[in-house]
Amino acid sequence: MENNDIYELCELFGVQGEIVGVSILSSGHINSTFKVDVDENGIMKSYIVQKVNDYVFKKPEELMENIISVTDFIEKKKGSGKTLKFLKTSDGKGVTNIDGEYFRIYEFVQNTETYDITENPKIIYETGLAFGEFQQLLSDYPASTLYETIPNFHNTINRFENFETAVENNFSGRAESVAQTIVDYLTIKDTAVKMTQMSQAGVLPQRVTHNDTKCNNVLFDTNTKKHTCVIDLDTVMPGLAGFDFGDAIRFIANTATEDEKDLSKVMLDLGKFEAFTKGFLDGCGESLTKEEIETLSLGAITITIECGVRFLTDYIDGDRYFKINYPEHNLDRALCQLKLAQDMIAKQDEMQTIVQKCLTKKELQ
Repeated sequence: MENNDIYELCELFGVQGEIVGVSILSSGHINSTFKVDVDENGIMKSYIVQKVNDYVFKKPEELMENIISVTDFIEKKKGSGKTLKFLKTSDGKGVTNIDGEYFRIYEFVQNTETYDITENPKIIYETGLAFGEFQQLLSDYPASTLYETIPNFHNTINRFENFETAVENNFSGRAESVAQTIVDYLTIKDTAVKMTQMSQAGVLPQRVTHNDTKCNNVLFDTNTKKHTCVIDLDTVMPGLAGFDFGDAIRFIANTATEDEKDLSKVMLDLGKFEAFTKGFLDGCGESLTKEEIETLSLGAITITIECGVRFLTDYIDGDRYFKINYPEHNLDRALCQLKLAQDMIAKQDEMQTIVQKCLTKKELQ
C-alpha cells in the first residue's frame, strides 16, 4: 500500500492532523495491517489501517456491520476502553472500497500487549475473564440480528457430513492410509454433534460469540497485566457460548502444540483448565443458563473434535484449505486433536467438577 492510499483512507474516515509515520505490523494471518501515527494539534495518536481479506470474508460490509454494532453496544454499556473503537466514513460505514479492495480503521490501543502462549495462570485467568465479560456485556444483544460471516462455522453436524463426503470421494487417494483415524473420529461423532442438536432443539440459546477465543486475541495492559479488551472481531456472529469456551480451552489448556507429532505429550492440563474456567465464569456473571453451564466441558470436547475433523477432511481432500508446511501436516494436526479430545472425554467428569467448584466459589464471594 502506498502512502498516498493511507492519506486518502485517513481522510475518508475523518482522521484529523498530520500523518508522521506509517509502519507495517507483522501480526495477523488474514488481513494486511498498518499502524499510522498522527499529530493532532500536538497530541500524538495512532490508528490501525487494515485491508480486509475479501477472499476469506466474502461480504466485508456485513462483517463490519456486525463489528460496528457490537462494539457500539459494548461502548454504550461500559464506555471507551472495553472494546476497540472503529472509525466510520461520512456515510456511517465501517469499511470503504477503494479500487475493489476493502479497508477499515480503528484506534490503536496504547500500552498494551498480547500473549501467543502462556504458562502463567494469572494471564490465563484474565483471558477467561475477558471472554466471559464479552459474553456478559452482549448477553442482551439480539444475536439473531447479526450476519453469519462464515456459514455453518461451528455446525458439527455439517462438518461431519463434509468429512464423510471427503472420505467417500477420496480425491487425494489417502483415505485408505488413514482408515483407523477415520474410524476413531466416527466413533466419537455422536458426542461431537450433541451440542448442535441441543441448539437446534432450542435447549442452548444463540449468543453473540467471538469464535476465535485464543489468548492472543486479548489485549493486556503492559503494566498491570490486566485485560483491556477483546480483539480480532471478524468472526463475531451468532453461536454457542460453550463453543467460545471450548475453543479457548483447546488452545490454552493443551500441553502441546496443535501439530505435535509425539502424541504422548498431548493431554489436557487441568490446572490451566481451572484458571480459564474461573475467569470465564467470573466474567459471565449470571448471564449463562443452567444448560450452558452443564455443557461447558462438552463444548471443549466438541470444538476439539470439530477442529480435528476439519484437519482430517482437508488431508483427505488434498490439503486445499489449511496452509501446510509439509505433506503430513494436516494429518499430524488431526491426530493431535484426536488425542486431546480422547483425553478430554476421559477427564470430562473432572472438568465438570472444576466448573461446579469455580461456580460455587463465585457464588460465595
